[in-house]
Amino acid sequence: MRILLTNDDGINAPGLGVLESIARELSDDIWIVAPELEQSGKGRAISLTEFVRVRELEPQRYAVNGTPSDCVLLALDELMPQRPDLILSGVNAGQNIAEDTTFSGTIAAALFGMQHGVPSMALSQSKGFQNPHSCPWETPTAWGAKVLAPLIEKGWPDDLILNVNFPDRAPDEVKGVMMTRQGFRDERIIRTEGREDLRGNAYYWIGYRGKLSNPDEGTDLRAIYDGYVSVSPLHVDLTHETFLAEMRASFDS
Repeated sequence: MRILLTNDDGINAPGLGVLESIARELSDDIWIVAPELEQSGKGRAISLTEFVRVRELEPQRYAVNGTPSDCVLLALDELMPQRPDLILSGVNAGQNIAEDTTFSGTIAAALFGMQHGVPSMALSQSKGFQNPHSCPWETPTAWGAKVLAPLIEKGWPDDLILNVNFPDRAPDEVKGVMMTRQGFRDERIIRTEGREDLRGNAYYWIGYRGKLSNPDEGTDLRAIYDGYVSVSPLHVDLTHETFLAEMRASFDS
């Protein structure tokens, strides 16, 4: 099995090293094509108005000065002699759950692979739940292959990706694996903070509030809060089917 690895945290991110260790438990044919620099929050962006450069760091390992989706496209069209059998994106430093999934570069890379006919999965390690700096990389290292292997063996429909999130807990404190749906937070978690530089000019940081919500049972949020590995099937169809039916009924009448 040939596996392509990518991420949005960059070619030197610790999570990519964790992902490689997971992948090598599944296969010895590993290719890595990842962004030169961090691309968190870039979502499904592709570089249409500027050229993209690629550096070969060693055989089957490349750094791209572009987005996660750029990396997948270049891997499939230019860098790999044959298409991969599987794409793994991550392991992201921070959970990609609930609304995060719509702007996550980690998720975007997997979706781009799926749209090009390659089974794809996104992996993320939750952080900041135990303390502001907690991000236990030993948890995906210990649980990664155990979670992925049966999913790969079973397979999944070609119009979706699997989104895997590991809880912010030590490996022996993880309660198990839970199949979940995407949740929604009950409060806005993205915030802005204005500051002033040494010349008196305003600038702004954008980031997370870090406040917990009260999610429903069966959601990715609840699973992570309760200490489970969350596995969610995601796809790109954003249609709200219930209201679409209402609109059709209203306009037809």
